[in-house]
Amino acid sequence: MIDWLKKGLARSTSRLAGGLSDLFAKRRLDEAALDELEDLLIGADLGVAAAARVRDRLGKQRLGQDVGADEVKQLLAEVIAQPLTAVAKPLTVDPANKPHVVLVVGVNGSGKTTTIGKLAKRFKDQGLSVTLAAGDTFRAAAVEQLQVWGQRTGCPVIARETGADAAGLAFDAILESKTRGDDLLFIDTAGRLQNKTDLMEELRKVLRVIKKQDDTAPHDVLLVLDATVGQNAHSQVKAFKEMVEVTGLVLTKLDGTAKGGVLVALAESFGLPVHAIGVGEQAEDLREFDATEFARSLVGLG
Repeated sequence: MIDWLKKGLARSTSRLAGGLSDLFAKRRLDEAALDELEDLLIGADLGVAAAARVRDRLGKQRLGQDVGADEVKQLLAEVIAQPLTAVAKPLTVDPANKPHVVLVVGVNGSGKTTTIGKLAKRFKDQGLSVTLAAGDTFRAAAVEQLQVWGQRTGCPVIARETGADAAGLAFDAILESKTRGDDLLFIDTAGRLQNKTDLMEELRKVLRVIKKQDDTAPHDVLLVLDATVGQNAHSQVKAFKEMVEVTGLVLTKLDGTAKGGVLVALAESFGLPVHAIGVGEQAEDLREFDATEFARSLVGLG
């Protein structure tokens, strides 16, 4: 078990594992216990489908028998790892694309800019040349934050004055990145979801001008989700899928939430690749997603 993941999921684990231990302390498995188990799993944001599968499988195998918390945790880990295994896919860079363009979307405060910086460090450490584009031109703080990450990682940052046209910046960024022969270009975006119509139009404009520079781009569209929003993550995925063709997810802030189970529900509902999860502020706290390790950590198995 990886210590950083176990530590990061501590709050989610405490809620779920504690509930399982209380529920199955010297208890015979009957329909009432199965009802309580299903409610516990749904309350832990695992989603209705996963909760129903656990209930069905446990009921068929052990109904009327004594069952302990550890046995239920083992079964739960196996069941929730199934949909997660199907979506656990690292972000890869196609060397045929120069640059490989990654558009990063998400609501303000989800951790988009920090995620870009952390991913940039990972790929820079692998020897790739990486450029960052500060496409959230309406927030000076976002531009400044990306410039800080550029300094930390040694990656060039393309930025304009506050309020500049985001699509124009994206166009220039691809041109500059091409000229340098970069391997990878990350483009940050605004995330004002409360103005959904305006944001949709802006993102569509960004996509149009990106394709004028490279009709195969963007090669990835990453949606960054804040785990603390729990089930609201579903509405965010739906909203951004309406605006752009989301190709993968990054889940952040798992260190500050008891809602880590929402990742299971997202995998069930959307089937989008999960490239990485974040459990802290440091660059090394963003890691590739491993379904089995996540599932076992979430239910409190060492």
